[in-house]
This record gives sequence, C-alpha cells and structure tokens, in this order.
Amino acid sequence: MNVRIIAVGKLKEKYLKTGIDEYVKRLKGYTKVEIVEVADERIPDNPSEADNVRVKDKEGERVLARIGPRDHVILLDVGGKMLDSEEFSSYLETKMTGGESSFTFVLGGSLGHSPAVYQRADMKLSMSKMTFPHQLARLILLEQIYRAFKIMRHETYHK
Repeated sequence: MNVRIIAVGKLKEKYLKTGIDEYVKRLKGYTKVEIVEVADERIPDNPSEADNVRVKDKEGERVLARIGPRDHVILLDVGGKMLDSEEFSSYLETKMTGGESSFTFVLGGSLGHSPAVYQRADMKLSMSKMTFPHQLARLILLEQIYRAFKIMRHETYHK
C-alpha cells in the first residue's frame, strides 16, 4: 500500500516537522508514505468571491496534477464523514482488501477545496467539528493512519 498526503502550503513550524517525521518513520514498517506540498495561492486583502474562487481553482489544479488516475482520494473536509479511529482503520482495511493500493489524502488551503477537487474525491473525511490549522492537521492525520495500521494488525498502541 502507498499513502500520499497532498497539502496546500508549506510546513514551517519545526515542532510539527519533528512530529510528522516521527510518524513517517513509524509508518515505514507498514506502508510507503509520501508528503507532497503544493504552493498556496496568495489571497488578496479583502478578497471578493471571484478572488476566492480563483484561489481555490488554482490550488485545486496543483492538487489534481499530483493525483494518479488509480488513487483512492480521501479529502479532508469539515463537512465530511466523521469516523472514530476503529472505523477509519476498518474503512482503510476494507478498501485494501477490495484492491485499493494507493491512497491519497488531500488537505486544502485556507479557503478550502475547489469544486474539481471535491468531484475527484472518493471519500470526504472530517477529523472533527473543530477547525485545526492545516499544518497541525497533517500531524493528526499521520498519527491516525499509523493508529489505523496498529488496529488492523491487533498491535498494542490503540487503547
């Protein structure tokens, strides 16, 4: 199985990079992980709705360019389905058993996702009703993917 995380924007905080590196290292025993950062688009001061659409469309084009035709795309979205850790693990396991081998998780920019990215998604997943900074969401997502593998293999970690 391969996991790709496509994130709009660069990660700047050292403490988050350290945490992300730790979970990427832990996941090496289970799957290949690739993190792809695509450039975020500058949002003008006092943007119009047309500006917001333009920004989301440009970021969406960059995201879609990094998604393969056979990727199972999971879009992180506040309006998506909420799963607990065991349900998330079961979802991934079911998809893997059904033949999926390449999972791409997409974290959008500060304005969200373009309609084209929503259309490409196979699943929309919400981490919480709360809003998290996109950089922190990366770390949480990687931890949950790691936890999912531990649950699948009945290994101690998830309590």
